[in-house]
Amino acid sequence: MVDALQALADFCLQVDRHLVELSAQLGPWLYVLLFTIVFCETGLVVFPLLPGDSLLFATGALLAIPGSPLDFGTTAVLLFVAAVLGDALNYAIGARLGPAVFTRRSRFLNRRFVERTEQFYARHGKKTVFLARFVGVVRTFAPFLAGVGHMHYREFAAYNVAGGATWVLLFLSAGRHFGQLSIVQDYFELVMLGIIVISLLPVAWELVRVRVASVRTRRPS
Repeated sequence: MVDALQALADFCLQVDRHLVELSAQLGPWLYVLLFTIVFCETGLVVFPLLPGDSLLFATGALLAIPGSPLDFGTTAVLLFVAAVLGDALNYAIGARLGPAVFTRRSRFLNRRFVERTEQFYARHGKKTVFLARFVGVVRTFAPFLAGVGHMHYREFAAYNVAGGATWVLLFLSAGRHFGQLSIVQDYFELVMLGIIVISLLPVAWELVRVRVASVRTRRPS
């Protein structure tokens, strides 16, 4: 388990190097790998720690390299489809399982992650489906809880499509425009770490806000 987490951390922080190596090995098949990672992170509730933002940024940087096997338009469309289909599947799983999923302990469902997402929903309502695209961990659990709560699918689909398109285009474009700057290349690991930390800040803020509110309610008047 420790080795797996170390390997995941290495991939997330040095995703640019790994993508260059994989592009040389896989060529156009790299499209399939990227599609699979994005789909699994957004579509399977048991994979909340897969790289999302950092992967898109690094992919955008790869697109700017001369001779890259990837095309921006094709990459953007495929990853948009992966993101939308992933959220749709996650919603369907939540709707299928329903609230009963919380009545028993599950080795595959991290209750702490679910609680953080519930706090995010309490703060932002249905917009969470859109906003969660930019928040680590919450991105994976938001569509699942939308399904559990039987959010109207037409509303969910609108937020899903809008969020998926914005998320993919924003990070791919940022990676393509900034990923080749010498300062970004020299400190790419720090940039990846920064992206991960920033994506988790809203979750940390919600935890602090809830903790402060809880302390205040326990104080004697």
